[in-house]
Amino acid sequence: MTFADLGLSDELLRAVEDSGYNEPTPIQRATIPSVLMGKDLIGIAQTGTGKTASFVLPMIDILHHGRSRARMPRSLILEPTRELAQQVSENFEKYGKYHKLSMALLIGGVQMGDQVKALEKGVDVLIATPGRLMDLFGRGKIMLNGCELLVIDEADRMLDMGFIPDIEEICSKLPASRQTLLFSATMPPPIQKLSQKFLNDPKRVEVARPATANVNIEQRLVEVRGDRKKDALRDILRHEEFRNAIVFSNRKTTVRELASSLKRSGFAAGQIQGDMDQADRIAEFDRFKSGEINVLVASDVAARGLDVKGVSHVVNFDVPWQPDDYVHRIGRTGRAGMKGIAITFATREDGEAVERIEKLIGHKIPRVGKAEPAAEAQPPEAEAAERPRRGRGKATPKAAAEPRDRQRREPRPEPQDEARAERSPVVEDLKSEWNGPMPSFLTQSAG
Repeated sequence: MTFADLGLSDELLRAVEDSGYNEPTPIQRATIPSVLMGKDLIGIAQTGTGKTASFVLPMIDILHHGRSRARMPRSLILEPTRELAQQVSENFEKYGKYHKLSMALLIGGVQMGDQVKALEKGVDVLIATPGRLMDLFGRGKIMLNGCELLVIDEADRMLDMGFIPDIEEICSKLPASRQTLLFSATMPPPIQKLSQKFLNDPKRVEVARPATANVNIEQRLVEVRGDRKKDALRDILRHEEFRNAIVFSNRKTTVRELASSLKRSGFAAGQIQGDMDQADRIAEFDRFKSGEINVLVASDVAARGLDVKGVSHVVNFDVPWQPDDYVHRIGRTGRAGMKGIAITFATREDGEAVERIEKLIGHKIPRVGKAEPAAEAQPPEAEAAERPRRGRGKATPKAAAEPRDRQRREPRPEPQDEARAERSPVVEDLKSEWNGPMPSFLTQSAG
């Protein structure tokens, strides 16, 4: 099946061809004809399946006929995050280049003035996060009674972020005769209830079992001691397979520290995390897309919003706290039919979190490294000798009896540069378990 078989216009087919796509994905084949027919729809699809184009493409043809009015958008797309809203707007620009449709983007973190001006001119497509939309609605800057088509994207993420009450209020202000499309990776009971309340006899499309990982992604789990994670990450980024990577961490502070550490080690690295201004986040993301930097360290604020074709690696520097976030993180690679590699670092303390992830995805993640043994208990004499260096307590008699001039003459160990640090023990384990040709970073000697 080709895009021409889906009933799209010639102008839209030309834009799709210009973008380099030849065949529709399963979610696109299953949804586009129904959307063009005006049906309500529930689409259950994991990230990286072409879901965005499955509603953007038919919306462009539907909205081609009609006229926008001031402050009354003809269609509305709700996204949980700024990054996802930005991604959808880029899709409209790419696929709608042969159509004269107007679009506005309502997101937080940027000046409201330009957004209000766009609304006053009238827009065919309004892409918004719930918070900013409700803010402008409350100020009387926007009217929703002319909206013919509503898309609720990433509905389960909306639930996680507490947006469902806002969604319900927004839906209550839209015309009852509208067409509604709801997309979600999973269908928990609250989302099911939402669909029953606001969708009219929807067609249900499911292209993959909920919360399963993309089959194009090779998953690996590296068991590593917490203080050796940075060593293991640098080794992976020096691997000959590596082209570019998104590295996820659970904490914003870790994102900042890790990005700085990678820069000191000579990597072209950037960061995206919640404390950054939206303009700075977009600028950093654009640097990654253009290839100016090839390592992007991110918190989960970016887990669903980053869409870059050809990301070779995703690295979970920390095991995510929520199992669903694992699926969405690794979905940044293996997109559009391409192959990708997802590597997760796990310490002994992460065992329970890993079990929850494996239960969700339905299989064990292949291990490519062995957990390092815990440090052996020191004999009492050695422990006593170490005490003066570790704390501020009094020295033991044995340490006190040692001549002070001898202590002064002992050379202190020189700090090692990160790039010359001794090879991580986990990498030695990788040598024996690596599948395929031995990568250069496993065969080269340290230093």
